[in-house]
Amino acid sequence: MPTALIADDEALLAEYLHTQLAALWPELAITGVAANGLEALRLIDEAAPDIVFLDIKMPGLNGLEVARRLDPKTRVVFVTAYDQYAVEAFEREAVDYLLKPIGDERLAKTVARLKQQLATQSLPPQLNQVLQQLAGTLPAKGGYLRWIRASVGATVRQIPVDAVFYFQAQDKYTSVITSDSEALIRTGIAELAPQLDPALFWQIHRSTIVNVAHIAATQRDLRGRTVIKLDGRPETLVASRAYAHLFRQM
Repeated sequence: MPTALIADDEALLAEYLHTQLAALWPELAITGVAANGLEALRLIDEAAPDIVFLDIKMPGLNGLEVARRLDPKTRVVFVTAYDQYAVEAFEREAVDYLLKPIGDERLAKTVARLKQQLATQSLPPQLNQVLQQLAGTLPAKGGYLRWIRASVGATVRQIPVDAVFYFQAQDKYTSVITSDSEALIRTGIAELAPQLDPALFWQIHRSTIVNVAHIAATQRDLRGRTVIKLDGRPETLVASRAYAHLFRQM
């Protein structure tokens, strides 16, 4: 019995794929549904599915980044909202794809193609070569976070990302620090970082990301560390040696 995993941060689309695949291919066992790239890698590692339906644009790791880490025998179907040049690249490299919004007829063609490939035991395309072509063809990653839904006690606040002074890892949570409050989110620093605009948010420590717009000054302390003063908070932050180079021109 063939197996497959669906990875898409759009819950309705993931549910549609699950339902339609069950109708079009009853023998296909869905081993899991992931809402982001990191979760997809975990579920793939646990179940080793034959096929992975990968959304290109996901938080944490995008579809291309996940695909780079797959076993070469895994068959990948990219799900994408990108058209024109990206679609031409998929077709040129003989990689199957589903263009959003996904139609029933197009999904049926993908299922037929996958069935034939599995029946003939034909090898999937060499993903490393394919991904190099696609990485240079797809539009630059965009759509950075503009709002954060974070908990302050029993209240959930909608916080503009621009208002965040810094993010700091705290055990299983991440603190969201603004000028006058501290909130919590469950997203870890490693998963959060790719969702933030790198021109505005700099990682200064493995546990800390700071909003450059709220840096008032930097200085070296007696131990040679880069100490960061904020323009509306009393505390200071310290950049680890790995990130100190970011402040050489400040």
